[in-house]
Amino acid sequence: MLIAGVDDAGRGSVIGPLVIAGVMAKEEHLPKLAEIGVKDSKLLTLNRREVLAPKIRQIVVDYAIEKLTPRQIDDIVFNGKKLHKLNWFEAQTMARVIQRLKPDKAYVDASDILEDRFGRDISDFLSVKIPIVSEHKADQIYPIVSAASIIAKVERDREIAELAKIHGDFGSGYPSDPRTIDFLRQCVARTGEYPDFVRVSWKPAQKLKSDKNARQVKLP
Repeated sequence: MLIAGVDDAGRGSVIGPLVIAGVMAKEEHLPKLAEIGVKDSKLLTLNRREVLAPKIRQIVVDYAIEKLTPRQIDDIVFNGKKLHKLNWFEAQTMARVIQRLKPDKAYVDASDILEDRFGRDISDFLSVKIPIVSEHKADQIYPIVSAASIIAKVERDREIAELAKIHGDFGSGYPSDPRTIDFLRQCVARTGEYPDFVRVSWKPAQKLKSDKNARQVKLP
């Protein structure tokens, strides 16, 4: 059997793309992923993920990556109908990844609060019937999903590094990072707008833009 795992990276970030990756391996090769130390990417350092990514690609039969840009995310958040917003959009993208891989079975890390609904949404977008196991924290339970999370995170890390080369250090891109918030605040202070790699639909970005104090920041 060919088993696929699918996960995302950067879902909660206010800067950069949301990256979705899928990996597919022969069922008998799944133990090899655990043997090389594959686990949820959030539990690994950047360097460790970089070391594991090529090892994962050697073990798996195939892998696929899709990226949702900040503008695509903003559009679905602002304009999507009820129940047809980011979770639904991500299910559609995961289905596209699964369709490309064509596994016999797929495990996905559920983004929706309702695991079964997320799995059904993915199935609805598939043109062929593939069993979908949709669970919260699947990246901590199934090594094949952990492998996908690593591939997704490495790809996003590289995208963020490229953006930082051009625009300067803005931290991790997550609202919990003071460097990220400071970068957004400076954008507002300079031009009153955000660059196209910022998700303007995210509440922290909206709040900063509407905050008069953010416009009064003294710039170096």
